[in-house]
Amino acid sequence: MILTITPNPSLDRTYEVPALDRGEVLRATAERMDPGGKGVNVSRAVAAAARRTVAVLPLGGAPGALVAELLAGQGIEVAPVPVAGATRSNIALAEPDGTLTKINAPGPELTAAESESLLSTIRTHAGAAAWIACCGSLPRGLAPEWYAELVARAHRAGARIALDTSGPSLLAALRERPDVVKPNAEELAQAVGRPLATVGDAVKAAEELRTYGAGSVLASLGADGQLLVSGTGTYFGSAAVAAVRSNVGAGDASLAGFLAAGGEGPAALASAVAHGAAAVQLPGSVMPSPADLDPSAVTVTADVPLDRPLTEPAS
Repeated sequence: MILTITPNPSLDRTYEVPALDRGEVLRATAERMDPGGKGVNVSRAVAAAARRTVAVLPLGGAPGALVAELLAGQGIEVAPVPVAGATRSNIALAEPDGTLTKINAPGPELTAAESESLLSTIRTHAGAAAWIACCGSLPRGLAPEWYAELVARAHRAGARIALDTSGPSLLAALRERPDVVKPNAEELAQAVGRPLATVGDAVKAAEELRTYGAGSVLASLGADGQLLVSGTGTYFGSAAVAAVRSNVGAGDASLAGFLAAGGEGPAALASAVAHGAAAVQLPGSVMPSPADLDPSAVTVTADVPLDRPLTEPAS
């Protein structure tokens, strides 16, 4: 079982529009409503592969009830933590060329009692988990050190932790030695405080995160591929993609594929790349099923192209 933690989940509405014309009335050609949040997406991708997952979520108000209902309809066990504030609702506008414009609401402010209830619920389910995936930004009311406390408690319970967050929350948690961290290129650059222009720059930054405490670093480099930097080696993975439809949740699908394949080594990286490549070809934040994956399109190598420029340099 893979346990996911999403401290600030959402109800996501995605509209596909012919073009994003500011100040004009836009008519959507398609729309979707999905339960959202990075950990939620990981659970959705795990469930799409017919594997058991439990999603721990602080939920409140009508949007929270709808998130729980949508997840249950996808075969995902929900461990809700009732909160007084309403779960946030987000909007995404997707253009035909893959450009995505997102409006993310701040979400409710959690009280100290709600924070402790969230940690207690995680502890209740941690013993049955092969992995615990802690994902996304922290809501108002939770200090940047909250993830660090969660990682410490989970390790005391003997659980393996994958952490997908950024900024002060990531840096604070590294001292508790999470087993895997999953930044994208921009988050990786932010963590080390310098721009990344090449794949080699990203490798050096990932190695630096390991010196700070990360066991392994699974770094998403967008269209350029993914890196895995660990104590047993450094690997680079990429996949051909016919057309990008939406990149919402692609990194979350990658993390789900990585953990479902064991969470270490080149085979797990290949699974991560296949899941991410499949996700960007699906609408909205739809998570890929096994039928959507194309392992034959994936290349993983220990011969990392260090001098290759990043398509979108990170700073």
